[in-house]
Amino acid sequence: MKIAVYGRQFNDPSVFPYIRQVFDSLAQHKVEVCIHPILNDFLKGNVDTSACTLLNCTDPNDVDVFLTLGGDGTLLDMVTVIRDSGVPVIGINFGRLGFLASINKSDIAAAIHAVVNKEFSLDSRELLVIESEQKIFGDNNFALNDVTIHKRDDSAMITTHVSLDGEFLNSYWGDGIIISTPTGSTAYSLSCNGPIIFPQSNSIALTPVAPHNLNVRPVVLPDTSTLTLDIDYRGNNYIVSCDSRTVIVDKPMQFKVYKADFKLNLVRLNNESYLSTLRKKLLWGLDARNY
Repeated sequence: MKIAVYGRQFNDPSVFPYIRQVFDSLAQHKVEVCIHPILNDFLKGNVDTSACTLLNCTDPNDVDVFLTLGGDGTLLDMVTVIRDSGVPVIGINFGRLGFLASINKSDIAAAIHAVVNKEFSLDSRELLVIESEQKIFGDNNFALNDVTIHKRDDSAMITTHVSLDGEFLNSYWGDGIIISTPTGSTAYSLSCNGPIIFPQSNSIALTPVAPHNLNVRPVVLPDTSTLTLDIDYRGNNYIVSCDSRTVIVDKPMQFKVYKADFKLNLVRLNNESYLSTLRKKLLWGLDARNY
């Protein structure tokens, strides 16, 4: 089996023992390993990977599984590498919450054993595409979590005029607007009182950020919808984000947002489910009261 490993630079040296455990486990199972150049440069002098059989992989289709080291943001970065290849991805969580990178540091050996022995299922997740005349995101114009329009660094509101499949929906005055996939419904959208959407729901959520009108609420839409966004603002510029990729725009622009024609395959270990992850991360079912 060939596994590609991706990660950012780590400022906390306490994660080094866990990274060593990852590569020791891969070597124990005789896995051929491709290390992303950014991670490889960082590991030199910090973590010994000589026990692994290292390969130089430039095509995502050359590997069987992608493994990310970090939090959800690291896995989101990996989406631009995986693109539409369909190669499964699993994340080991060195961050905080870890909805996407769901493997705890204490479960590294068991998780790698399960992956190598193919004791997992695939959880296909939808993505969004954002289009504009200037192609501000280039070829990386797709998002696993959300597409967001947001005011930048002044107090002026931003107005987003939204049309749904060619018919006017609403004008949103406030700090911005979030269009999220079911995967992203537990991210920024949730912090703005957006709904939690199950991955199989075939829906997307449109969530306003600090709306000026109190009668404005999040809306759940079919994922077959095409949203057209026209931006009106009084400040100098505004922000458009596509997951963790952000562009500052300094003029009015029209954007179209719709479902991508490919999905991302998340590895779901056999002892995991979406519900169990939801309960664990949101502390549902726990009585935290102090008697």
